[in-house]
Amino acid sequence: MSGFERIRAVVLDLDGTMLNTEDIFEDAGQQLMQRRGLNMTREIRRSMLGRRPLEAFAALKQATGISDDIESLLQETKQIFQELARDRVQLMPGVEQLLQLIEELRLPRAVATSSPEKYMRWLMELVGLYSRFEFVLTAEDVVQGKPHPEIYLKAADRLQVDPAEMLVFEDSETGVAAAAAAGAQVVAVPNRHTDYGDFSPAHLRVNSLQDERLRVLLREYACSEQAGSDPNSGRSE
Repeated sequence: MSGFERIRAVVLDLDGTMLNTEDIFEDAGQQLMQRRGLNMTREIRRSMLGRRPLEAFAALKQATGISDDIESLLQETKQIFQELARDRVQLMPGVEQLLQLIEELRLPRAVATSSPEKYMRWLMELVGLYSRFEFVLTAEDVVQGKPHPEIYLKAADRLQVDPAEMLVFEDSETGVAAAAAAGAQVVAVPNRHTDYGDFSPAHLRVNSLQDERLRVLLREYACSEQAGSDPNSGRSE
């Protein structure tokens, strides 16, 4: 597969990449807006996707003129989201198979999300993902949110690999831009919420994590230095 080089670590985005949370956010956002006599349009959702909560809700306020302060909007949306997510959150198609292969290949793995730490941990524990990664970087771990490359540069540093040896999976234009700017190898996995914009910085674009090319890619380019380690050793923190 052309365009790729050796892969020594893997980093995945969370919302929309590993979890179906964008579907739930869509409904939560619609409820939030309906309470104010408004609609959550595709354009408003686009302005919020892939960004940290404060930045996302600042975009919402700018687009709608809602007078509520950002903290109030955050708390209200959190309550709506959690009520919906308890029964609806699930893994995106292909996530389990992909993680099993990454573990089989003994590749260090991490998560880089624009979401807050408490939200991230609650969700990942809910679906049994939290213990399967060495570490997770969240909104609190960076000064500059995506599309700035900071979160992926920090991930590479903690994984002790060159960014160019790190394979990143992202579902949004914002996330792809961040990973590409960091110098990582990038696979774009857009969904119905994010399948717009410029994904040209990605090395490969697929419709889902079930795409067989991902298995070929990992088996061909994986270069692990942990061949004797336990693939289910979990977090290092």
